[in-house]
Amino acid sequence: MKILVTGFDPFGGELINPAIETVKKLPDEIAGAKIIKLEIPTVCHKSLRIIDEAIAEHDPDVVLSVGQAGGRPDITVERVGINVDDCRIPDNEGNQIVDEPVAPDGPAAYFVTVPIKAMVQRIQDRNIPASVSNTAGTFVCNHVTYGVCHLLATKYPGKRSGFIHIPYLPSQVLDKKNMPSMSQDMMVEAITAALEAIADTKEDIKVTGGATH
Repeated sequence: MKILVTGFDPFGGELINPAIETVKKLPDEIAGAKIIKLEIPTVCHKSLRIIDEAIAEHDPDVVLSVGQAGGRPDITVERVGINVDDCRIPDNEGNQIVDEPVAPDGPAAYFVTVPIKAMVQRIQDRNIPASVSNTAGTFVCNHVTYGVCHLLATKYPGKRSGFIHIPYLPSQVLDKKNMPSMSQDMMVEAITAALEAIADTKEDIKVTGGATH
């Protein structure tokens, strides 16, 4: 098995993005799966083109993307991507798309195809806080969550994809009062655990992971 793992570059005025820093530190092999690491720009459409090129080059079985979710206190495994870009801030090339579809010919939403509940449980088994998330936002993280699902559905059938959001690093919250963060080592261990679950889980477990709001 081959798993393509992507991480975004810094955005929104931050000097570092824990997503790509975590991806860089992953082992090259996890649970028998070869890990292919890729940095992608925090830019709508361009990010998807780069992922498309990497899929064509490496032919991975799974694409797992990792993004920063500043303000979230735990590792959040996304369940769904929606077909809308509604950017609160410009991306890294100054695009600020508002109320436009990610894919004009695509459905309203896609559920990811990795075992999200097993991934959360595997992370929690390492004593790391984790949960299922039912929104990836409407910025480039959702753009990639939805866009990769659409890419696989239309161009690379049979492959699977997913998305994980991670918190700020401690160094990023020195000037952000009462903002949660997580150590680099803990985030690397969490993503490693999630990748183990992807590699060795044939069917997702059925446990509660929902939310009331």
